[in-house]
Amino acid sequence: MNNNNNYIHLGADVAVLSDEILGVFDLERVTASGITNDFLRQAQKSGHIYYCSLEMPRSFVLAQDKTYITNVSACTIKARFNKESESIKR
Repeated sequence: MNNNNNYIHLGADVAVLSDEILGVFDLERVTASGITNDFLRQAQKSGHIYYCSLEMPRSFVLAQDKTYITNVSACTIKARFNKESESIKR
């Protein structure tokens, strides 16, 4: 793990180390896919889903240990991730 690793805020009181994030997905765009629905259903059954908020979910973040469902948009999370990545490079 990188010593310059930063946390990415996913909403409410949830933050994940940037190195643990594998992907950020817009729920509106990807849930039309049967594969995505199957993945999320299986993750739910196995206890690997964490809901960051009770508000309407807008995206999900696939991390090494679990999948986070959040009301923060995928664009906002990606911007936070890119901002953190740029600060590490400096």
